Amino acid sequence: MNNLEHLTTETRNTNTMNLDEMSVMDILKTMNAEDQQVPLAIGKVLPQIEVVVQQIIQAFNQKGRLIYMGAGTSGRLGVLDAAECVPTFGTEPEMVQGLIAGGMKAMTVAVEGAEDSASLGEEDLKAISLTKEDIVIGIAASGRTPYVIGGLDYANAIGATTATIACNTNAAISQHASFPIEVEVGPEILTGSTRLKSGTAQKLVLNMLSTVAMIGIGKVYKNLMVDVRPTNEKLVERAKRIIMQATDCTYEVAEQTFIEADQNVKLAIVMILTGMEKEVAAEKLVDANGFIRKTV
Repeated sequence: MNNLEHLTTETRNTNTMNLDEMSVMDILKTMNAEDQQVPLAIGKVLPQIEVVVQQIIQAFNQKGRLIYMGAGTSGRLGVLDAAECVPTFGTEPEMVQGLIAGGMKAMTVAVEGAEDSASLGEEDLKAISLTKEDIVIGIAASGRTPYVIGGLDYANAIGATTATIACNTNAAISQHASFPIEVEVGPEILTGSTRLKSGTAQKLVLNMLSTVAMIGIGKVYKNLMVDVRPTNEKLVERAKRIIMQATDCTYEVAEQTFIEADQNVKLAIVMILTGMEKEVAAEKLVDANGFIRKTV
């Protein structure tokens, strides 16, 4: 477990051996060129990502949850993606959760030794009462984090679905998951600093997983966030604009229907598109599992 030499994320980048002697512009150009390799690397593993998206949709459809697990940058990215699902897709905070080794204080301060504890990964999943309906996605740039492996082993033991995101091929965590994703982005410009290309790759994959899964359960109509939660003034105005864009109605109609629908954007859209009263529209939406297209 302690042999890092074979990990691509730990090897030295031959393009930056004199990084400390390069001009600012040369460093920026090099970083930019290296970063452009990330989406290309992700493109090679889209089939694996597709399978994991389908597993997330399946979990959601059986009232299961999506749980991200990671340490350091990987853990923080999972927590970030989970937190953004609430305002973007109107989900309950429990539906998508991010667990980070060392707890939430590790979001800003490193917690020594936390990522090296496999038992801590198991304990954190027990603390949220993990069930077999849930899906656990372990995230580790190196692909070898004990905290993640411990969590995956526990998830497998109780029958939950398991997936992983690593930035090395033949990653250790891949052996502990049913659906591994391995995005090899190559050596970092600053040796071993996996908050760079590896972190970018993880963020892009997480964007794909949560966004496409939410589309798959009816949280999107056309390309609009119809389950957006209007929790502040900006989002209230965005909600009205979404109603206008979805129905080609005026601002006044959007505002009035938004109020009538108790600030439920999706319901307001269905009311305008079908002419149904609120109660009928709400019932039809439920029958269509929340999909606007199936309702109208």
